Amino acid sequence: MIGDVIGRPGRRALSRFLPELAGELSADLVVVNVENAAGGFGMSEEIHDQLAGLGVDVLTTGNHVWDRKEFIKEIENCERVLRPLNFPPGAPGRGFIVIETEAGPAAVVNLAGRVYMPPADCPFRSMDQLLGELDPDVKVILVDFHAEATSEKAALGHYLDGRVTAVIGTHTHVATADARVLPGGTAYLTDVGMTGPRDSVIGVKIEPILERFLKGLPRRFDTASGVVEINAAHVQCDPRTGKASAITRVHRELEAE
Repeated sequence: MIGDVIGRPGRRALSRFLPELAGELSADLVVVNVENAAGGFGMSEEIHDQLAGLGVDVLTTGNHVWDRKEFIKEIENCERVLRPLNFPPGAPGRGFIVIETEAGPAAVVNLAGRVYMPPADCPFRSMDQLLGELDPDVKVILVDFHAEATSEKAALGHYLDGRVTAVIGTHTHVATADARVLPGGTAYLTDVGMTGPRDSVIGVKIEPILERFLKGLPRRFDTASGVVEINAAHVQCDPRTGKASAITRVHRELEAE
């Protein structure tokens, strides 16, 4: 599971490191959060095709998925892209997918948090409903929980412990140091971090952010440049039971162009 890809720098790092990492870790399933992949805000059909060509199995998103209005229609052509499952009924796209891997079927679910986030349905109840409907033969279930509050992420991790393989947080762009396997066998990480410019404010150029904080002035937020970091989580599990045995944080850096 690779953290939020930020614009062109993030896509460049992904292109450079993904084949190497997938081989090194013998990855059966590659999931990448891409809600900021198009210029730092939103997603596009062109980027879906580009990343699918790199070997990405599933592309998850979050609250910025509709930032590029054309993607509201394009998402129907992007079979690998998810939007949060708990978006209101009638939202285009889908919130989960079942992928056939060499180790067996695996489900990937995209959820959005509600604390300090735009309105969405309850992620806890949405997961209860999905788990009640999912084919029982699908044992491996990875949840990308795109949320702001660490408390909400931790609560969902414990709520789903023993019922899913992994709950991995995205959205804050800041990697946390709490990767662990919970008592019931669910791998958990509050936030996997971002794949984007290291010397930035969560991927954005520093100066406009400082202007915003110091003077309260509206400024355009542009993707930063320089050294790019890639943050990911490697989850190992038993495909027969869906129980996780280990979760390890992965970090790489790519020098500036």
